[in-house]
Amino acid sequence: MKKIFAAVTALAMGAAGMAAAHDFGFAGVLSNTNKGEMPGITLALGKPLADGPITLNSGMVYELEIYADGSGELALEGSGFFRAIWINEVVVNGLEIRPFGLESVEFDEEGTMEIEFLAIKPGRYFLKIPGSNGESQRVDINIQ
Repeated sequence: MKKIFAAVTALAMGAAGMAAAHDFGFAGVLSNTNKGEMPGITLALGKPLADGPITLNSGMVYELEIYADGSGELALEGSGFFRAIWINEVVVNGLEIRPFGLESVEFDEEGTMEIEFLAIKPGRYFLKIPGSNGESQRVDINIQ
């Protein structure tokens, strides 16, 4: 048993040495060198959510900024998208929330929410205002 424990310990220490030399640095995939750019989304009555489809790369970290102008009580849903990403944190009014996952988000008044996440599963997804069917009330997101 002691030999097995010693072998596992040696293997773990070897892996730890490899991790220290990782290309992304000590923060791993969450490091600044692994961040991608993503356009923001605006929630406003009668206005489009975004200018067009959004393309993301799997394995990259993004920050989605959602701004609501307070013109109505509006939400965003997109369970497929939220299941295709790993959420690091959600920031609302300077408060950091580290959820297990999301199904939707809602704004009762004007404000900004930032969601930092790692794109994981390639595919075609969307975020939309629940109950709406207008093309501008939905944004398509492609993870490649």
